This record gives sequence, structure tokens and C-alpha cells, in this order.
Amino acid sequence: MDPELATVVSLPPKVTCEDWAVPGPLGSPDVTVHIYRPNESGEPWPAMLWINGGGIDGDGCAGGDAGTTHPSAAWICAEAKVIVVSPEYRLAPENPFPAGLEDCYATLRWLVEHAEVLGVDRDRVAVGGASAGGGLAAGLALLARDRGGPSLCYQLLAAPELDDRLATPSMIDFTDTPLWSRPNAVRNWRRYLGRSGDAAFGDDVSPYAAPARATDLVGLPPAYVSAAEFDPLRDEGIDYALALLRAGVSVELHQFPGTFHGASLERSAAVFKRQAREIHDVLRRALYPAPQPAQI
Repeated sequence: MDPELATVVSLPPKVTCEDWAVPGPLGSPDVTVHIYRPNESGEPWPAMLWINGGGIDGDGCAGGDAGTTHPSAAWICAEAKVIVVSPEYRLAPENPFPAGLEDCYATLRWLVEHAEVLGVDRDRVAVGGASAGGGLAAGLALLARDRGGPSLCYQLLAAPELDDRLATPSMIDFTDTPLWSRPNAVRNWRRYLGRSGDAAFGDDVSPYAAPARATDLVGLPPAYVSAAEFDPLRDEGIDYALALLRAGVSVELHQFPGTFHGASLERSAAVFKRQAREIHDVLRRALYPAPQPAQI
């Protein structure tokens, strides 16, 4: 485990963490990947590719730092009993789309290709993330489907950032909400997409960058989508969940009343404990499905 990471991550007793260098996309540098493993017997384990969130300061998909993102990955590993793989993807604005997403895709391919070495069940691989990480997770699910794999069994999208058009009622109304607001979102999308000026983005934005633009959601993995009441991202998350449902994708949707974007960072809050229990439950159901009754 990286010594700097160890100074800010308090691992649960039954979790170990190690760093790997994973080959990046063709012509790109390796991707540093943190792998969290249950420190007990049980192989092969299900796996979750957990993608960093971030962008609170408007620096594009800036990626959460170790002090905020890695405790979440360690908690998921410990509570849901899964191997969690967290890539340090390249960041905007220095590396705009598709650099970060391609790093995540390279990590996903590596994870599945090395499933036996890692002790992973390749039939139980999920993807997830919060905020910008949720948007990348949704984009990765689309990309994996359209490239013919690797196959994903689930996607967990917590308050995901999905729509560069910034036209939903919540995005228009919430201009000064805590941690995330419309001005942050404007700056975020411009840097992530490598755009400048005040012109609209137009119709050339890829749905892999902004999954809300996708017109075909058929065949995507089942999803859990959460939203916060006073979050500019609220409506795009709800709209995406409904679009998935209309496309025949099984979806669990939860809008948490009275919350704002990033409220779950306050881990002593009752709402965090509710969200944590729910994520634990949905991942256990998705990654440890109950045996089906025998056909008569």
C-alpha cells in the first residue's frame, strides 16, 4: 500500500490494500490501481470497480483524494464482502475526456482478464461511483456494452453527474447549494470536455462523457441510482433512472429528502448511516444473489 495513502486511510481490520500498476490505453501511461481485499477466506470474490468522485472545486473530473474516496472503497470491501478496485484515472483539465474513462475501461479489462490471479469471480463484476465517479461509472457501463465487454452484473450510481446540458429544473434552480452548485457544474463540464468560452456544447458531446445523452440504454446492467433533494444533479439522476427503466433495465431509485450533494461525507449523520445500510444491502443482493428454485 502506498505510504501516503496509508496516512489518510484507516482500513477496517478485515481489509488489506495493495497497489498495482495496470497497463493503460494504447500509448498512454500505466494506471495506478488500489485493490481492497477482504482479509478472510471466500474466493472467488465478487468485485466492484469503484471510480473516484470529485470536482467539488470545479476542476473537471478532478478525482476524490485518498482522504475522501478510499475510506469509501475500504468500507464497501468490508461491509459488502467484495474485492474493490479503485483506479487513479487521469484527471481533467490536463487530460480531458476520454482520457479518464479510457483509463477506467483499461482497468476493467485488466480486472476481468486477471480474475483468477486476483481471486475474482468474473461473472460478478460491478461498477460504481459517486458524483463525477457515478457519471464515469454510467459511461463505462455504456462503453463496455458497446465494445462487447467485459460484462458487468451491476452499476451503482450515487448522485451521478450525467448531463452536460445543464437544463434540468434542479440544475437551473440550485445556484448556491453546499458543496455543489450550477456554477461548479458549468466549470466542471467545460474542463472535462476540454471546451472554453460561453458557447453551448452542442450535439457533438459523446454519451460516454454525458450518459444522459444516450438514446439506447437497452442491455445495460441492473442499477441502483440515488439522488439528494437539494442537489443540482438530482433531476438528471432521476431522469436517467427512469430512462433505464423504460429501456427494460431493472432499477432501484432512492431520492433522499432533506439532503444536499456530498451530505454523506458527514459520516456521523443519520442520513449517511441510512445510505450506507442501503448500499450494503443492494450490493449484497446484487453480488450474492439467492439461489433460484429448481424448475419443476
